[in-house]
Amino acid sequence: MLSRVADAIYWMSRYVERAENVARFVDVNLHLALDFPEGSAPGGAQWAPLVATTGDSELFAERYGEASRDNVLQFLTFDRESPNSIITCLAHARENARSVREIISSEMWEQVNNAYLMVIEAAKSRMALELSHDFFTQVKQASHLFVGTTYLTMSHTEAWHFGRLGRLLERADKTSRILDVKYFLLLPQPTDVGSTLDALHWGALLRSASAFEMYLKRHGGITPTRVVEYLMLDRKFPRSVRYCLSKAERSLHAITGASLGTWTNGAERELGRLNAELSYADTKEIVARGLHEYIDDLQQRLNYVSQSVYETFFAMKPVETEEPEIRTLPPLSTTRL
Repeated sequence: MLSRVADAIYWMSRYVERAENVARFVDVNLHLALDFPEGSAPGGAQWAPLVATTGDSELFAERYGEASRDNVLQFLTFDRESPNSIITCLAHARENARSVREIISSEMWEQVNNAYLMVIEAAKSRMALELSHDFFTQVKQASHLFVGTTYLTMSHTEAWHFGRLGRLLERADKTSRILDVKYFLLLPQPTDVGSTLDALHWGALLRSASAFEMYLKRHGGITPTRVVEYLMLDRKFPRSVRYCLSKAERSLHAITGASLGTWTNGAERELGRLNAELSYADTKEIVARGLHEYIDDLQQRLNYVSQSVYETFFAMKPVETEEPEIRTLPPLSTTRL
């Protein structure tokens, strides 16, 4: 298939997933704000890390200054100058979907378009900032509808696998970032570790990944080590990093035709290596090494996988042409016959 088409489908899925995940890690803070009385949460320090997870701290400081609740919500939802805001992500997803309407199903286009229009209407009324939990729930549900529609209405060919590859790489990255926000940035004080306050943080974290009920059925009580294990290494929960990357690897190999356990390009090699390491990873070793440091390394490697996918499938490659061979005739003989 054309690299332009593959690129559009890949990024269409990534942007829809990114919008959903921005809604998720903002929603975790809204849960915390409801759980803690005024003054017990770290105030502006609770909201600034959310901007840091998107890598837009400098832009936010330039445009808003103070990391208050309303400023961060505006920046991450309706600010078109913010490259990772929900409205920007859905606008990009809609544009990519529009460019490949002949490839995707009409139902997929309708879902992306409806999600974008829903956010546009919310931006006009600004009701989302007042009823923010309801708004972020709608964003997440719109993403779920798009994923389900894609699965049920699009042939599972190369195009479908490019979409799933983009979605799962994005989801793995954002699940790790949600964990990082909790472990490294949102915990108010080291003395709170193991306290009721700490348990509320981890419970809100699980809810932000829609993992709370499934986690309790699997493990019962909430402990940090088990939460890390569940969101990082669980093989069956569909938002865990391990699950996402294993399915992403299958789609990558379905695209290239290479067998699992082999590699033909940098993306397959790095993703296969990362999956192998996660298969044998131990939660205690991860925590002992430092969860923040481990996640930081994971995110760098995911960035390399994404860059390798771009270079392998989407980047313009120079056309290699052989220099024409110049043949010379032998000099004419001056000898007369």
